[in-house]
Amino acid sequence: MDQRDMPTMRSRRLGNELKRLRQERGYKVGDIADKLQCGQPKISQIENGKRGIRPLDLTVLLDFYEIDDVAYVASIRRLAKEIHKVDWWSSQGPLLHDTLRDYLTLEADSELVREYDPAVIPGLLQTEAYMRKVFEARHPAEKAARLVETRMKRKELLDAHLDFTLRTIIDVPVLHRISRSRSVVREQLEYLLEMGDRSNVNIQILPLDAATPAEQYPPFTLFSLRGEPSIDVTWLEHATGGTLLEQRADVQVYTRVWDEFTAAALSPSASEKYLRDLIKDSGS
Repeated sequence: MDQRDMPTMRSRRLGNELKRLRQERGYKVGDIADKLQCGQPKISQIENGKRGIRPLDLTVLLDFYEIDDVAYVASIRRLAKEIHKVDWWSSQGPLLHDTLRDYLTLEADSELVREYDPAVIPGLLQTEAYMRKVFEARHPAEKAARLVETRMKRKELLDAHLDFTLRTIIDVPVLHRISRSRSVVREQLEYLLEMGDRSNVNIQILPLDAATPAEQYPPFTLFSLRGEPSIDVTWLEHATGGTLLEQRADVQVYTRVWDEFTAAALSPSASEKYLRDLIKDSGS
């Protein structure tokens, strides 16, 4: 990857981790520049995610920081290598804005994704017809079609990675405003049942009378990134894009909210029954 293409989500994660290691040990940027026999701007660029780090420099740095956890070292080395990875969405050009690219990277690099959205069916659980309805309401037909293709491609994660798990909470009102088309509604509800049977997918329905937190929360996703140890981050969805929360205190807030939502929601088996009853009662 050309250095001009950085920072990326992965290079920023690597830079943040190397910066954390340096600061925890009380070193200044100049100390590391002296150790690697380079200028301070290079160290700053690495820590800001604007450039990668050579394998030899990374080895010297981890030895200097006295990192002896074999699994952690392997995780850092893998991340340093993967900042040069060319993902399938790299060829989508200006169609995908930087925020969406960041989300796709987090999703692809995760072993567990926990998603709550009070407005729409989670993206990886949407049928093509439902996607088209969502995108065509906001975008011209040509762009909507490309976005549908991108989302359909994302769904391959559920098949391609055996260690990828998706857990979702779906608010009941979402299920009642899928579409005015009975065929679209039926297809989407049946697809949720089908996906809920998979070993790596967990679907819970949040009923109207659920005892949920008093505060209002935006759509959010908790990503558990692969590595040793696994790192949890939170993604907040909003009208103009998304915001990544990496600070432990912020992530803990949304982890606690997730736990409260899952406790208040129907169990997976009860959620399955709710979906079956909804299909039956709606006559769709």
